[in-house]
Amino acid sequence: MDEPVSEPYVHGYRPRENERLQDQAGTLEELLHRDTAYAAGEKVLEAGCGIGAQTVALVARSPQARFTSVDISAESVAEARRRVDEAGLGNVEFRQADIFDLPFEPASFDHVFVCFVLEHLPRPVEVVRLLTGLIRPGGTITVIEGDHGSAYFHPLSPAADEAIECLVELQRRAGGNALIGREVYPLMVEAAVGSVSVTPRVVYVDSSRPDLVDGFTRKTFTAMIEGVREPALAAGLIEPERFDEGIADLHRAAEAGGVFNYTFFKGVGTA
Repeated sequence: MDEPVSEPYVHGYRPRENERLQDQAGTLEELLHRDTAYAAGEKVLEAGCGIGAQTVALVARSPQARFTSVDISAESVAEARRRVDEAGLGNVEFRQADIFDLPFEPASFDHVFVCFVLEHLPRPVEVVRLLTGLIRPGGTITVIEGDHGSAYFHPLSPAADEAIECLVELQRRAGGNALIGREVYPLMVEAAVGSVSVTPRVVYVDSSRPDLVDGFTRKTFTAMIEGVREPALAAGLIEPERFDEGIADLHRAAEAGGVFNYTFFKGVGTA
């Protein structure tokens, strides 16, 4: 759900997408990052930082660690730097770089963090293997990915399922995998990461949780699906009326009596 490296980004780079990423990061910060902290002086690489939506939370939670955050997009790096400066954080350096060709020596970092990036890449195992090679022996790599196949909601809606499938298919055609969350464990093992442990991070939303209704159901997930309307129609994946019906039904899940559920997967292992 964040910006890609090296491959087309199915969500696009419009200002509304930047806003959605920021909404997502704020809503999910505690769920995703509550158990991520790095010690004073430790060197951490954030690979694929995008516009810095996750960077601010990551850096703020480990104020004495030293971060290097990289992304292939110069525009995204500039926006990430602006967000970090606005937050008054000084313990991060930004670099423009391709995740498949990073300008760092082996064992340059104590830890690597990668969030919502592998879903956009055609060779995620290769990426994890490359990143693990940049970690000193005994250091850690953290991988966080979502899985759009884990989305379910009430009231049931075949139209909403079809709208979600449009995004899954568009991402597949772009070389990515919107269902990668369920593969975090096997891909980390295949990449020779040691002591891999994966935990599901479930977002459950009903009307008793208005912050999540607005921040996640509406502004994160439904906005993400709504954002691929034009490419989905252009690709002939769905009829306009059917797509719009699906989006309306996703919004219905955010109303009184509606329920929404989604799972992220957080994997941690050692070099």
